[in-house]
Amino acid sequence: MKRFYLSILFIYSALGLMAQPITVTPALPTDADAVTIVFDATKATRSDLVGYTGEVYTHTGVKVEGNPDWQYVIGTWGNNTTQPKLTRTGTNTYQLTISPSIRQFYGVPDDKKITQMCFVFRSADATKQTEDIFYNVYEQGLSVSITNPSQTKPIYELNDNISIQVSANSSTSLKLYIDNAEVASTNQTAISFPYTADTYGKHWIKAEASDGTTTKYDSVYILVRTPVDVATLPNGMRPGVNILNDNSVTIVLYDPPAKKNYTYLVGSFSDWLPDEQYYMKRTPDGKYHWLTLNGLEPNKEYAFQFLIDGYLRIADPFTNKTLDPNDQYIPSSVYPNLMAYPTGKTNGIASVFSTNPTTYSWQTATFTPPTKENLVIYELHIRDFVGDSYIQTVRDSLSYLKKLGINAVELMPINEFEGNDSWGYNPSFYFATDKAYGKPNDYKEFIDEAHSMGMAVIIDMVLNHSFGQSPLVQMYSTSDGSTLGTPTADNPWYNTTCPHPPYCWGYDFNHESAETQKFVDSVLTYWLTEYKVDGFRFDFTKGFTNTPNAGSAYDAARIAILKRIADKIWSINPNAYIILEHFCDNSEEMALAEYRSSEGKGMLIWGNMNYAYGEATMGWVSTSDISWVAAKQRGWSVPHVVGYMESHDEERLMYKNLQFGNSSNSDHNVKTLPIALMRMQTAANLFIPFPGPKMIWQFGELGYDVSIDYNGRLGRKPLHWEYYQDDNRREIFNTFAHLNRLKQQYEVFKTDNYDYNLSGAIKWLKLNSSAMDVVIAGNFDVNQKSTTITFNNTGWWYEYYSGDSVQLSTTSYQLTLNPAEYRMFTSKRIKRNDIYVGINQPKSSKAEIMVWPNPASENIFIKYFQPSNGQVKVDMYNLTGQLVYSETRHNFSGENTIGINIPNELPRGLYILRISSNGFVNSSKVAIEQ
Repeated sequence: MKRFYLSILFIYSALGLMAQPITVTPALPTDADAVTIVFDATKATRSDLVGYTGEVYTHTGVKVEGNPDWQYVIGTWGNNTTQPKLTRTGTNTYQLTISPSIRQFYGVPDDKKITQMCFVFRSADATKQTEDIFYNVYEQGLSVSITNPSQTKPIYELNDNISIQVSANSSTSLKLYIDNAEVASTNQTAISFPYTADTYGKHWIKAEASDGTTTKYDSVYILVRTPVDVATLPNGMRPGVNILNDNSVTIVLYDPPAKKNYTYLVGSFSDWLPDEQYYMKRTPDGKYHWLTLNGLEPNKEYAFQFLIDGYLRIADPFTNKTLDPNDQYIPSSVYPNLMAYPTGKTNGIASVFSTNPTTYSWQTATFTPPTKENLVIYELHIRDFVGDSYIQTVRDSLSYLKKLGINAVELMPINEFEGNDSWGYNPSFYFATDKAYGKPNDYKEFIDEAHSMGMAVIIDMVLNHSFGQSPLVQMYSTSDGSTLGTPTADNPWYNTTCPHPPYCWGYDFNHESAETQKFVDSVLTYWLTEYKVDGFRFDFTKGFTNTPNAGSAYDAARIAILKRIADKIWSINPNAYIILEHFCDNSEEMALAEYRSSEGKGMLIWGNMNYAYGEATMGWVSTSDISWVAAKQRGWSVPHVVGYMESHDEERLMYKNLQFGNSSNSDHNVKTLPIALMRMQTAANLFIPFPGPKMIWQFGELGYDVSIDYNGRLGRKPLHWEYYQDDNRREIFNTFAHLNRLKQQYEVFKTDNYDYNLSGAIKWLKLNSSAMDVVIAGNFDVNQKSTTITFNNTGWWYEYYSGDSVQLSTTSYQLTLNPAEYRMFTSKRIKRNDIYVGINQPKSSKAEIMVWPNPASENIFIKYFQPSNGQVKVDMYNLTGQLVYSETRHNFSGENTIGINIPNELPRGLYILRISSNGFVNSSKVAIEQ
């Protein structure tokens, strides 16, 4: 809809551009007016607040002339004591009064010209919110606006009747023109005029307002469309943008049920206005609308939308890049030279294409992913892993993950999702990477670099549901183009209602539909080939069914759907990982885990062990049975449980330890940080070594102790990379790193011959193989405990961590462990340095120590071999984990001897002496006799 003033400057107003989610009285408010705002949640682009029953607040400010940013914002985000609260007037409607005037309400100085009011409406806890909403503020004095027709519905049929509505402020004369002929006039401030569109083509509607000395204008145009041109789709064309050459593309809209009558392309090439030049052809069967664009520039980006049946504007469902009003908040350091959103010219999401897109040259041509049995997956959320939310910064952190012994990185959803600040489980566009994390080639470079370092990349794929911004939802819904609707029976991709409550989110994909299957296959093929990802973690596969009220019980229909998807993936990449967040009956999970396992395939099933491991690390032994981490416990023939102690969805173990840990033993109080950290190492020893893939949630290796509910469950979490500089936290990292590499380098950790006892205070695991046997035990009580473990054979056994050895004359071994103490015995000696082969860390960098006399009474001498100058820290702990002595020495190099005077108050007993320097740590037991 074009508008102009006397100067013939074309502008676009907030009024009339789209059906706003707010109604404002008066319709043309000035800065001196008191204003009533009515908010209708069903008309917001983001549907978060539809059906919400709690209190609604608004984050609100204004824009002033000369500044594009919000100004004079009231209060601070999320602070309900300073934010205006709305009054509920209906199921989805709310009211806000701005008084005594806009200027006074916002506290805007008199010398500032207010141009717009700005709003984000949100729930009381700030977890649900709208997009940014703007409404024009008019200058005092004369103004005029055509409020109907609007650009939401600029296209009309021949002989349609149109009610033209005009509003003005301070006018003494108001006139209406159609195609330059005056059709109505009044000395009032409004005109309502009935008009019949009885001629094909464009028709200009102009309003003229005068106060006797000044005249102002507003105008729009409407288009009365001609019949659709029916033409066969050219060979080889698929839905979306088909690049023909540097100057031409054919754009195709797919309409499987053939319900759409006509479509226009609108975009940067048409100033976002419908025009006969961009009227799409329709195939004889009605299933495709298509148009070839010629005369394009090869190095230029073009943005466009489909304008369907005169009211619905959607982006291309198959686009690999979008434009979004929220793009303005993406820093140029993350996405430089991002095409600007056409603010004021359209609404909703737009698609972007270029006839000569920048290609990526892959450096790692071929990559063989780690076997399923070797997998150590690191799940991360880009936003909360690096401070700038940039995938390239994550790429720079791959060396950290390599040092940790990670061989697969699992990214939380990176498909274009609603908004910029999200976990990503609200996807809208399945072929586009989210711009909030970088450019498409940035993602490819990350994957390429990971492959070069031997790490697979798995992406989290959300195919259970979509939300309202998805064009596949919008195409067949109850929406009238100005509100977000729900899928109708015509929708070939979604169920009209979710068939399996209460497990329902968003709009539910109908996986029994042939069109959904076709779409799913195209999405998965795209990511496997275009981005070379190594597999998928599928979100909430329990929902991949139309079985009424299907929950966790065995569902043959759901199994068949997932097997079909798996077969498709393996037909493209036989080595691809298929990981399911399933949480169904064990018999169903087993059927999926064992599917085609004889061919080396089979799906991997998420194994949530957060509760049991949390109980163990907190010291609540009676509820700490962790047996379900073992595939053998489930009766599976393959170790396809992706066990995890933490994921994005669970409370952090360290937070549980510090808040709810067992404090009954004051000498081993789990609520104290050193003890809580120590227990994470114990848990790791009875977690990672179990045969089968394992997953670590980001920073679990450093004892991240910020609650999942900090800043709201989905809210941004603080970064604590400095944890790595803390010796106690780095000990967890080192323990994880040792275990990860042991798992990958020694076949015994892949054996199917193993035994365990995981329900008591001392939990143990025995791994048996022809090459070597391993026995691991840890005490999860808060007091010293003893148990008897039967070893496979007598003779020498070697304790991995201390380097000690024990000669058994009988296979029955009495083991006494202090709280949180753990041991790993191997039937063949493994030198701790050996597991660092391949991580670019020279063995000489390991801090070696010698301690004498031992036992000691007055002094302890430590011979310390430090390869470079630096700081040396000496700590001594009792066996309950309490720090009883600490000292820091400086500027040691080469071979050094440190003497320590034993404090007189230190009681007789056994202690752990630990030396740390330059990021490396070593320890030794020492007995004190005094």
